[in-house]
This record gives sequence, structure tokens and C-alpha cells, in this order.
Amino acid sequence: MKQKRRKFNPEFKTKVVLEALSERLTLTELAQKYELHPNQITLWKREFLDRASEVFSKSDKTQKAEQDSKQETEELYKTIGQLKVEVDWLKKKLVVKTLSERRSMIEKEHPKISLNRQCELLSIHRSGLYYQPRRSTKLNRELMRLVDEQYLLKPYYGVYRMWEWLVKDKGYKVNIKRVRRLCRLMGLEAIGPKPNTSKPAPGHKVYPYLLRGLTIQRCNQVWATDITYVPMAQGFMYLMAVIDLKSRYVLNWSVSNTMDATWCAEVFREAVSMHGAPEILNTDQGSQFTSEVFTTAVIKEAKVKLSMDGRGRAIDNVFIERLWRSVKYEYIYYRPPVDGIELYQGLKNWFNDYNTTRRHKSLNGEVPATVYYSQKVQAPEAA
Repeated sequence: MKQKRRKFNPEFKTKVVLEALSERLTLTELAQKYELHPNQITLWKREFLDRASEVFSKSDKTQKAEQDSKQETEELYKTIGQLKVEVDWLKKKLVVKTLSERRSMIEKEHPKISLNRQCELLSIHRSGLYYQPRRSTKLNRELMRLVDEQYLLKPYYGVYRMWEWLVKDKGYKVNIKRVRRLCRLMGLEAIGPKPNTSKPAPGHKVYPYLLRGLTIQRCNQVWATDITYVPMAQGFMYLMAVIDLKSRYVLNWSVSNTMDATWCAEVFREAVSMHGAPEILNTDQGSQFTSEVFTTAVIKEAKVKLSMDGRGRAIDNVFIERLWRSVKYEYIYYRPPVDGIELYQGLKNWFNDYNTTRRHKSLNGEVPATVYYSQKVQAPEAA
């Protein structure tokens, strides 16, 4: 039977060589003691002596290398920790950006960061990259137009009464779920108390209503803003306006195909840059207005107090609700725009006419622009 080759670890070899160097035993005795061949012990002894000087010559280098390695490791851990903090910070900051903005940051051909990792860093789902939204159907556009008109006439209509009106009075065979979905899409909510009305959206703070009992005595004391749905030939748009409550002057307006907080914040910032900041801005409790990006623009940047209507109480923001009724019945429903360009130009003409030529009984027959610029008290510019 073939004898298995023995293997010796460095500790064993060192022990044998040190005993050989002590010269207490002969080479033969050592060989018998450890069951080795004498030549093997001689070879180990020679190798040990030949390389003994390296122990001292390399000690300083080895120690320095170990220190360098330890320092490098600490720096790497520090870098990893910093990167983790930065990634967590990035994720929190990106939450305030709209989903479409975060999706536009994706680089599908990036050589080093995979799509999965990019989606994780941007807090979006990968499947959303391939989703193509379907166009609104002709029936949905028709229903939304009717619902919007009826809501202006009867803002106390909830989903059930709106569905009942469509089915029994207008003859449409539609499910109540479709009506509910379209009302949510348009941002319509019936006036009236509801359960849990004070409950804010997750992560959003709702601010108190500050106009109750307040006498508005001057321009730039209180502004109000809101968003409304605008029906189009193919789909719909959203219209946002900022109005001065004392003069009824429309300070700024904008249209968009998405209803997001970043857009709302920019419209407000433009109004402040053109007219100075008010003391109070009143809004409803829509998620765009309770979001961090909008409240930051109002409270921290412009140093303005934020007031919010009670949920389902359109009368708290009655002046801008009247503005929506006027613009829709005098322009949008009367001459429906074909596309966004036509809508923008039409609204530009209408708001210009509203501000400069339309006389109000509440303003003693004056036009909003005349009252605003004659009575305006300049507030400090936004920081």
C-alpha cells in the first residue's frame, strides 16, 4: 500500500528547527523523535537561517504596511458610511419630486449602475418605466364635461347624486365606480361635512383656516389659490390661479397637463416675484397644497402664513370658486379650446379682460387692476 505523504505546518517546522538550533539532541535523535528524515531537518534549518535576517529587515515595513492597511480600511468604511448617508438623504429629497421627474432621471444605458439600482435610488418601481398611459375615451371626456358643468351649478352633489343625475336625467348607462373615479381625477368633492374631515394626507400637515372673522382691508393682505379641471377636445388640462381677495385681481395663472406640487409652487413663486409676498395665502386641503414642496415655498421661502379651508367647504374659498364659474361659462364652455396652445391664448385674453375691463359691483364699479395697483401695500420681498 502506498504511504500517504505527510504535510507539516509552519508551527511544527519552527519547533523542530529551534530544537535543532539548541543542539541538545543529535540530528539522528531529532529525526527519531519527530519521525523525520535527517535530511529534512537539515533542509529546514538551512532555510530558516538563510531567511532569518528578513524577519528584522521586514519588521518595520510589515508594521508600516499593516498600519497603512488599517488606515485604508478605516477610510473605506468611512466612505461607505458617508455614501449610505448621502443615498438616504437623496431618497428623502427625491420624494418631493414628481414621479415623472424621477422617471426622467433614469439612464437605461448607464455602464455601471443597473436599472434595478437606479430605480431603487430614485424610489420608483421598475415596471413603471414601461407603462404607457391610455388616452381618455370619448365617453369619459363627455362625462367629465357634464359632471364639471353640473358641479358648478350644484357643488353639493356627491358621487351618488351625480351618478343618479347622469343615469336618470341624462340617460347614460354608467357604473357609479366610473363616476367616482372621474370625480377624483377632476378633484371634485361635494360641499358639506364628512367623517374624518380633519385627517390629513399621509405625511402632510394641514394648516388652520385663518380667514374666519378676519376683515380684509388692503391689497396683498390675503391671497387665495386653487386648481380646476379644464375639458379639452382630447383629454383635459388643469388650471391654477392666484387671486388677491381685496381687489379680485388675478395675480398669476398657469395651465398644466399634470396636477403636481412642483407646478403649484412655481406658480406661487412667480406671483410673489411679480407682486411681492402677501401676509396670508388661503388654499384648500388638496395634496398639492399640503405637500412639503409647496408649504416650503410659502412658509419658509416667502415667509407667508398658510391658511387652509375645511375639507368639503368650498365656501371658505368662495372668491376663486366664482372665478372658476366665470372663466368656464364665459370662455371654456362657450368656445372649447382644441389644444393647449389655443387654451393658453384664450385664457390669456380672458384674464387680461377680467383684470383690466371687467367691472365688479363689490368694487363699486371699478376693475380689479385699478383697485389693486391703487391700494396695494408692498409687503417685504420673499427671502
